[in-house]
Amino acid sequence: MMKIYHITSSKAWEEAKKKGSYQADSLASEGFIHCSKLEQVLRVAESFYRGQSCLLLLQIDPVDLIPDVRWEPGNDKPDELFPHIYGPLNLNAVCEVMDLNQDPEGHFILPSV
Repeated sequence: MMKIYHITSSKAWEEAKKKGSYQADSLASEGFIHCSKLEQVLRVAESFYRGQSCLLLLQIDPVDLIPDVRWEPGNDKPDELFPHIYGPLNLNAVCEVMDLNQDPEGHFILPSV
């Protein structure tokens, strides 16, 4: 099964490590954690995280997830499916944590995966 990806702040990730699980704000407001396929990450970053710094990209193995993952239409792209995690993200499902850097013009650069 392919890996899925989630963008978060380094602060939120540090808090998750202390708590033992990760909960994005969207889990409380929408009932799930937004994720992406690798080829969707840059578009999502440019659309929703432009101008933010200290961001991380979490690589997640759906096989190790405790909560359900559902592939559903995106808010801004109803014709495209995105993975949504329906519950707190168990940390052992996170395979890799990478910096999500920007170039001098402020465009995000996909880390080597």
